[in-house]
Amino acid sequence: MPAFRTPPHMLTLVALSGVSALSMNVFLPSLPGMARDFGVDYGVMQLSVSAYIGASAFLQLLGGPLSDRFGRRPVVIWGLLGFLLATVGTLLATTATTFLIFRLAQSVITVCMLVPRAVVRDLYEGDRAASMLGYVTMGMAVVPMMAPVFGGVLDELFGWQANFAVMGLLGIAVLVLAYRDMGETVRGGGLSLRRQMVNYPILARSHRFWGYCLAATLSSGAFFAYLGGAPFVGAQVFGLTPAQVGYWFAAPSIGYILGNYLSARFSQHLGLNRMILMGALTCLAALSAALLADLAGLVRPLIFFGAIAVMGLGNGMVLPNANAGMMSVRPELAGTASGLGGALTVAGGAALSALAGALLQPGSGATPLLAIMCASALGSLAAVLWVFRRAGREGRPL
Repeated sequence: MPAFRTPPHMLTLVALSGVSALSMNVFLPSLPGMARDFGVDYGVMQLSVSAYIGASAFLQLLGGPLSDRFGRRPVVIWGLLGFLLATVGTLLATTATTFLIFRLAQSVITVCMLVPRAVVRDLYEGDRAASMLGYVTMGMAVVPMMAPVFGGVLDELFGWQANFAVMGLLGIAVLVLAYRDMGETVRGGGLSLRRQMVNYPILARSHRFWGYCLAATLSSGAFFAYLGGAPFVGAQVFGLTPAQVGYWFAAPSIGYILGNYLSARFSQHLGLNRMILMGALTCLAALSAALLADLAGLVRPLIFFGAIAVMGLGNGMVLPNANAGMMSVRPELAGTASGLGGALTVAGGAALSALAGALLQPGSGATPLLAIMCASALGSLAAVLWVFRRAGREGRPL
């Protein structure tokens, strides 16, 4: 049977998610230097993160329904091709405006993050899907853990353009892999857009869906705020070089890998709702401790990034289970649910990332960033408690 008619290997799903994650954070240690090269403020260059995340939100709204209708495979192939063309544009850009335009175009790669989640839901159900999502995201977490370290070293050796050249080379490799192995998992030709529109209000009216969405959005929102503000904190508060910032950037991914492992190992036994609750409590406890330490004058890289690592642990428990919960509400709309949930997640992340960039000014320290992250983590905990309350009213198992 041709490869495009068989389910993709798990490693292919990891590679697709990984290249999407890499495009978001490999160049983060270079942001201050890029601002100097283009002659713009840090806040302008930080749009390459926050605006990119916002564009990703919009594209997930389109990509999810399109993958339900036309299949997972064609959406992935065309997304990778668009990403490669945009990457060439970023390398040729001579002004900040041109660079930002092509940087926004790169966000088409976001379909490679939502489609693997939908593929897992095509193949597995319920707590089993949450467990398999844990394995997928545990594997792809290695990429964002190493990418800033690698990106910081590349910046110091060859300049920031080297990061985008690496994006292009890896994009080509993943395109070849996807073309050869990305089998179709949507059965029966997909669900027509008209039928999706009929079923969509059912999904949108589900309290469980919105509870899972908010839990994922606000939990990952703390991480996105970190992405927007940590380069500034590393350089201005702690006086770190781009390479050193890259090393410390591995902190949340180390925690995230462990959290994903716990999800993969225990979600089937404890249930996805309990895993989300434990993850949300972990995030809030770590960030609250870091904020209190900062207010007490204990400004140390180890304290700040150590708390971020524990936050990553909590996110690793929240996100696979919340995503599985979103897609379990209407299994035939798994792609749409993945896209809508992902869109809300990254839209909230874009807002929090931009807010962090706006509030962090010379002399502000890390306090504004930690306050934003604590508020986001508290909202995630409130959302999962709402899910528990709805489950109790409806007599659903926790």
